[in-house]
This record gives sequence, structure tokens and C-alpha cells, in this order.
Amino acid sequence: MKLKTPMKRIVQIQLLLFLFLCFFSPEIKAQENDSIVPIENPKRFLRKIDLSEFTHNGLKLWQDDFSGHWVGIDFGFNMLLDEDYSGYESEFMDNDVFRSNSAYFNFLQQSIGLQKNRNTIGLVTGLGLQLQSYRLDDNTTIIKGNDGVIAPDYLYFNDNQKSKLAIEMITLPLLLEFQIPINHYDNRMFISAGVVGSLRLSGHTKIKYKEEKKEKLKVVDDFSMHRFRYSAMVRTGYRWFNVFASYDLVPLFKTDKGPELTPFTFGITLMRL
Repeated sequence: MKLKTPMKRIVQIQLLLFLFLCFFSPEIKAQENDSIVPIENPKRFLRKIDLSEFTHNGLKLWQDDFSGHWVGIDFGFNMLLDEDYSGYESEFMDNDVFRSNSAYFNFLQQSIGLQKNRNTIGLVTGLGLQLQSYRLDDNTTIIKGNDGVIAPDYLYFNDNQKSKLAIEMITLPLLLEFQIPINHYDNRMFISAGVVGSLRLSGHTKIKYKEEKKEKLKVVDDFSMHRFRYSAMVRTGYRWFNVFASYDLVPLFKTDKGPELTPFTFGITLMRL
């Protein structure tokens, strides 16, 4: 859902139509119908109209308001960069990138134009929901000790075992966007960059395995992850093709509570709303 400001464009067009009628229609109408009294001095009449009420933000009859690119559904792949496993014997958070995914459901957008007489530069904010998962080694999960320190835990049930860490977050972006009209004015290439704040709603690990039937071992915990996270994001695209990348500016785990790992996500927009 995109939130837009009232359209002054309609008011401005009505004003121009009024000016046209004042200058050109009185004589024509008077010839057709003597009962219509023309304005004797339209210029004096127009002096009473405060044009600044309509033009103080620029006379923009040829364009719409600035509209950014946030609302929609994104899909990406997760990586963990800047790894530091000091104090650990193994790199137990080494994840399978193409099975570690993020789904973004960006459901609210506010666009703020920064120009008076153009609509190609502006700020974009809104809200979204990010579902993030990291596919770990099949037999490895993580646990949080009494001191809050994260450690690996190795479980062996069967050959088809699967393990992952999942996180759900509310996201709030603040992006500066530039748009370049190409060919037709409505067809635009765009590039935006800025920060995205995230509030973690929940987190859990899950082990899927099969004995006599399919089983799930799910543990809900914060796993010493930051409640608030913020990342640098870049988005670009043209028409239906849109891509993005996001690099967290804080590690996945709190200081001295786990290995030092920095989340990085890249992906595409599946649907624009």
C-alpha cells in the first residue's frame, strides 16, 4: 500500500482552464447569448487570486508525485561474512548459501519527493516483514549456555536430517532514491541506497528427521542475537527487473557470545505492488 499526498495537479489544471475562459470565452459567449455578462477587466479580477497558493511548490502539470520502490515481495540468499571463530574448534555456522534464504514482504511505503519541479529524487520509507533462515550442516545445530555463549550441538538421527536457524524481523527502511526516465517518461531506471533498521520478533532452530515418521525438533530462543539490527542496503532496477543487496552493520551475535559473523543478503524482487 503506497501513501500519496493530495494531487495539486488537478487544482493547477483547473486554474489554467479558468484563466483560458477568462481571456477567451467572454466575447464568444456574449455573441451567442446576450444574457451572459462578460468580465470587463479580467486582468484586474485575476490580481485578486493568490497564485502562490498553487505554485509555491512548483507548477508540475506534466508529472505525478515521486513514487519510490519498496512495496512488494523480495527473495534473497544469505551469507555470513567476516568470520572469526576464535575460541571454537570448528566453523559450525558454515551455511549452505543457496539453501539459506530471506523472504521480504514489504507491505507499507511512504515516498517523499525532494524536488520542486521534478519527481526523480526522493526518500523512501515504510515497513516490511523479513523471514530469514540459515541452512546449517545437517547434523549440527546451536545451543545457548547458561552464560549466554553460543556453542554447537551435534545430533544424529538419520541420513535425511536437516538443520536450520530461522529469524523473523520487522524492517523499516530509509532510502535515498534516484530515478532516470528512459524512452517513455513512465519507464525509469532507479537506484536507491540507505539503511534498514530491523526489530527481531522471534528466532528458533529446527532439526527435521525421520524415525518411524517425520519429526521436528524446534527450539525457540534469542540465541544471543541482537534484538535491534541495522544494515546498509542498495536497490536498483528497470521496470520488472529489480535486484538488491544488504550488508549488516552489526554482527549476528552479541559481543563475546558467539563467533563473529556478519550477515549479507542479495536477491531479486519477485513482485511489485
